[in-house]
Amino acid sequence: MGKYFGTDGFRGEANVTLNSYHAYRIGRFLGWYYSSPLSGCAEPGHKTRIVIGKDTRRSSYMFEYAIVAGLTASGADAYMLHVTTTPSVCFVTARDEFDCGVMISASHNPYTDNGIKLVNGSGEKIDDGTIEVIERYLDGGAAALGLTPEQMSEGDLPLATGADIGQIVDYAAGRNRYVGYLISLAAHSYKRYRVGLDCANGSAWMIAKAVFEALGAKTYVIGDKPDGLNINQNAGSTHIDRLKQFVQDERLDVGFAFDGDADRCIAVDENGAEVNGDHILYILGKAMKDHGTLPNNTVVTTIMSNMGLYRALESAGIDYVQTTVGDRFVYENMVQNGHGIGGEQSGHVILRKYATTGDGILTAIMVMEQIVASKQPLSYLAAPVVMFPQVTRNVRVPDKDAVLSNEAVQAKLEALRERLGRDGRILLRKSGTEPVVRVMVEAASRPMCEALAGEMVNTIRAEGLSCE
Repeated sequence: MGKYFGTDGFRGEANVTLNSYHAYRIGRFLGWYYSSPLSGCAEPGHKTRIVIGKDTRRSSYMFEYAIVAGLTASGADAYMLHVTTTPSVCFVTARDEFDCGVMISASHNPYTDNGIKLVNGSGEKIDDGTIEVIERYLDGGAAALGLTPEQMSEGDLPLATGADIGQIVDYAAGRNRYVGYLISLAAHSYKRYRVGLDCANGSAWMIAKAVFEALGAKTYVIGDKPDGLNINQNAGSTHIDRLKQFVQDERLDVGFAFDGDADRCIAVDENGAEVNGDHILYILGKAMKDHGTLPNNTVVTTIMSNMGLYRALESAGIDYVQTTVGDRFVYENMVQNGHGIGGEQSGHVILRKYATTGDGILTAIMVMEQIVASKQPLSYLAAPVVMFPQVTRNVRVPDKDAVLSNEAVQAKLEALRERLGRDGRILLRKSGTEPVVRVMVEAASRPMCEALAGEMVNTIRAEGLSCE
């Protein structure tokens, strides 16, 4: 991770840690970079084209306009998808051969936060080398990129003039093509099914309903009234209780909840029980194995996946690997090793045959495909995954690395691991998107999880390492 960019872009509180000037300068950089030999993309006469999407939070509009101003000032054409999902930006960037894509979103974070996610021309998260150059520019300006005074405009990157100034193009058609693509992936009609959708008052609020209605489902939607301030507010994949109750009250067959930018999906079965990312990895991985389409007979998980998933995969004769937390690390492992499915318990599920990133709506379609094809309810499909009780405690800290390197903290961690033995596990890791360290415990009972997590948190506090 760099100074500004973490595992999922440049994220922070709007106009505090991430402001409109940052957005403008990132736009200026991208517009210049993809027109310069430094990118390795530009050919003589190349006109840079960059596509931009955003979620529904109030500050997204401010950041969108700032980025577009920077892009066009540097001579790039800016194609605006408007409110859309992160996976749609990835799809459109690759499908329509843009130089790169920009998504303005802080995903599952509250509306006060925002973020700038960048993807390359293949629709994949942008590489660390390019991020390093962006950060060098943000801190040191054009001179830090090796430009001479003669190559600059008023000490900054050169400004386009005349006909070289970039155009702004309304590109809602790109978003519509993405909707059509999702619909095309379904092999069945959902005509007999009553489907609940919680769109988190975010990016999926129009798209998800359109997709499922086109596939014949009778849809019941909540979290579809964004006002700029209510994204993820007691809604979506991080607040699943609302959808659980909704499914029960309306007697629905299944429910799907997305997060703010719709790259996550958590499901709810017909009884109102949560079906998380680990369940979904099992359901889809097992289906792929049964059809002979599971590359390397392997599912890619992260260290946060539940032991219940691993026992279910083992029973099904499916191998698995673990990566560090973060969908980018899951995807990198999949690409490097030729795996076809991977994801996180949080609902990021990547199906590499269809997408380069987690896609909540795509995941929901693939789960529906299994429900329809098997003629079994979701509760039956998820039943082999018996989840171990799991507790995660977040501790806000000023220095995440100081916590992980502290001797007393490490000694306590090792002692707790010895106490758990083979009947559970404990992890201590730093968040890639927030100033917190996370303590995760799995054990035979929830009270034991709570007790051990509490001991670990108390040790961190006793060492004076927390903000609490």
